[in-house]
Amino acid sequence: MTIRRLTPQFVEQFPERLEPGELYLAMEFATAVHLCACGCGNKVITPFSPTDWQMSFDGETVSLKPSIGNWSFRCRSHYWVRSGRVVWAGDMSQEAINAVRNRDIRAKALHQAARAQGENVDLPEWKDAQVQPKPATWLERLKGRLGL
Repeated sequence: MTIRRLTPQFVEQFPERLEPGELYLAMEFATAVHLCACGCGNKVITPFSPTDWQMSFDGETVSLKPSIGNWSFRCRSHYWVRSGRVVWAGDMSQEAINAVRNRDIRAKALHQAARAQGENVDLPEWKDAQVQPKPATWLERLKGRLGL
């Protein structure tokens, strides 16, 4: 079953059994956890930091950025969480996935080096820029909705 919405649940610790459609947020650990939106049942962990994900809460819903690319999972799902809604993204080539991973490694190294020297950390624009996947085709969107 494909998940269309993620409802925020602020918790002090993550439950042993996660429920589909719930986005568990442990602010003490600056981390969110949810079950993959494709319905495969894999646990998705999104740590909050300048070089990982940012979370915004409008009093009712949560948004996460950047997108969530589960490229290590068999499902290879890719989506954004925007105002609690799961917005499906198109597939990404392995080349684009590698570019994202390399960009993230560089951003983390830059961030750690600046912090070690006690400097304010301004990540370069390329960290905030999304590597844009091709738009999802109607067939890919249908498969995502059907959990295929």
